[in-house]
Amino acid sequence: MEEVVVLIIGAGPAGLATAAYLTLQHVAYAIIERESCTASLWRHRTYDRLKLHLAKEFCELPHMAYPSGTPTYVPRESFVEYLDSYTDRFGIQPRYDTSVESATYDQGKKHWAVLAQDTDTGVVARLTARFLIMATGEKSAASIPLVPGLAGFEGEAIHSSAYKSGNGYTGKSVLVVGAGNSGMEIAYDLATHGAHTSIVVRSPVHIMTKELIRFGMTMVQNLGLSVTIVDPLLVMAAKLIFWDLSKHGIMRPKMGPLLLKSQTGKSAVIDVGTAKLITRGVIDVLEGILKINANNVEFHCGRQIPFDAIVFATGYKSTVNTWLKNGESMFRNDGFPKKKFPNHWRGENGLYCAGFARRGLVSIAMDAKNIVDDIRATMYQVSC
Repeated sequence: MEEVVVLIIGAGPAGLATAAYLTLQHVAYAIIERESCTASLWRHRTYDRLKLHLAKEFCELPHMAYPSGTPTYVPRESFVEYLDSYTDRFGIQPRYDTSVESATYDQGKKHWAVLAQDTDTGVVARLTARFLIMATGEKSAASIPLVPGLAGFEGEAIHSSAYKSGNGYTGKSVLVVGAGNSGMEIAYDLATHGAHTSIVVRSPVHIMTKELIRFGMTMVQNLGLSVTIVDPLLVMAAKLIFWDLSKHGIMRPKMGPLLLKSQTGKSAVIDVGTAKLITRGVIDVLEGILKINANNVEFHCGRQIPFDAIVFATGYKSTVNTWLKNGESMFRNDGFPKKKFPNHWRGENGLYCAGFARRGLVSIAMDAKNIVDDIRATMYQVSC
């Protein structure tokens, strides 16, 4: 059995940021990670052409800027290098290949009891912690909807986390399911590699340029303007740039892009050229799927179209509730906090979460600081 003051579960950006704050405040901690590296999502489950969709000033971890010369929109490889440098700078030493089996609060002893298995050896360790920080993130496991007939599809069916490049899809008919940032960018990548590309767009979505979103966030975060003032400006500019996409099957939400993000966590799509390919008819927009057959897909509009491959850009899910006990006061059944931002990060009995605000990297520094400040205040109260 190992006793620690603070235990962080997860060594992605949220876990690393929290560990850095703890280091600066001289609070002892341990950090465990089920994969063999930090930030496994960014290293192994993203497509090759990915860049951060927000400007770098909104994507820094606390107490460390990007190196001089880093592009405004950071490529995936550069972001991984940044995370490695961050880990080294703050002396963060995660315990890798360690998967949590259960975490239970002991009311009598006033600590968290965590069972964690070494995935290489199978040995199970028992750790106790006064404070437990969930940093496993919003994207812990890939999510593919239960579509009728999917199991019988004879082509290739993958989640976007397994997609790397359009190489190998040239001349093939490929359906992308999901019109978020990943789906739209994967559709563009496939089309530019010569694939016959279609995309399922099931709900309204804002399509913006990266410059518009950067302008909007700067106005709100740096100048303090309300989103109700900035959002109409962004929508007006987007109409001038992209015109009316409704005739191509893409509707615009009634709620503005920044307000929609803050209220629901749904991001605007940062266009990489997909909109132009849609208006030119290079990428076909389709409605929701009714059924998948061996070689084709049936849609609600009545069309049946053959496809060689399907890429599900349908997001991820939290897996916290599969092993966290006594966390009912903090997490809903879907593994996300019950409380809304900015009060989502604190639970009961020394339980915290970082990186669950559905606001991307922007909110991670805020979560980490709030958590560590609260831990310090609690420790001071106990010592007094």
